[in-house]
Amino acid sequence: MNAERYLNHPTFGMLYLVSPASNGRDVYATLYAQKIFFLVTLQPRGATFEVIPYMDARHYAEMHLSKCRREKLSDIATWRELFNQTFI
Repeated sequence: MNAERYLNHPTFGMLYLVSPASNGRDVYATLYAQKIFFLVTLQPRGATFEVIPYMDARHYAEMHLSKCRREKLSDIATWRELFNQTFI
């Protein structure tokens, strides 16, 4: 992960990237409350936001960490720190 990624939600304000999901979607969380999670699909004409439960967001993040370990990605420490800050 080279840089932090943020999106602006029309109702909830700033969201930050928690983890890539699947099929071109990413998991984002509200920046300040860190209690609302979204599955976000970026499209050429905007983004779609789907509210997801805490445990689903955590599941996506754990899957991504497992993938990083298997593929021995260099940014696993960054993703682990973000996971810990968000879910622990």
